[in-house]
Amino acid sequence: MKKIYVVRHCKAEGQSSESPLTEEGFREANELAAFFDNVKVERIITSPYKRAIQTVQPLAEQLNVEIEMNSQLEERVLSTELLPDWLEKLRMTFDNPGLKLEGGESSEEAANRIVEVAEGAFKSEFENTIIVTHGNLMALLLNHYNKQFGFDEWANLSNPDIYLLNSDSNEVTSERIRYELTK
Repeated sequence: MKKIYVVRHCKAEGQSSESPLTEEGFREANELAAFFDNVKVERIITSPYKRAIQTVQPLAEQLNVEIEMNSQLEERVLSTELLPDWLEKLRMTFDNPGLKLEGGESSEEAANRIVEVAEGAFKSEFENTIIVTHGNLMALLLNHYNKQFGFDEWANLSNPDIYLLNSDSNEVTSERIRYELTK
């Protein structure tokens, strides 16, 4: 059985690709490393965004595993226009995966990027892979394997969050991994 731990990055200072983790986010990243202490992680693939890299850096150093950056895991661009009603527009893209807003990427296009990364990980020789990405992309990946995962489930994701994808005999199941970070 192959396992992929899909991790949403820890709390960050903003949305740009260069936004770092907050002080709390750095603490969360260290606690994530401790959480994965008993998991034999062989491969780490991450979005090239600073907050995603910083989320997994303590774990990579602890395990002495190289971080692979993959631009297919970058945050989805909903639109290049300022959208005061962006939340409603985002909901619409979950209901209509082909909907593409001005300068943006449809849910279908974004999902194809991350699904390609996940499927590649399942086909690799590694048993346990971690993929670090962003909330919207994570939700689209989970929706690919479980059509019940939609906008409302996306809205309930936390920073950080972890879902485990298990692949066995060409069937992929998902489950949310609950863990407690100290406050």
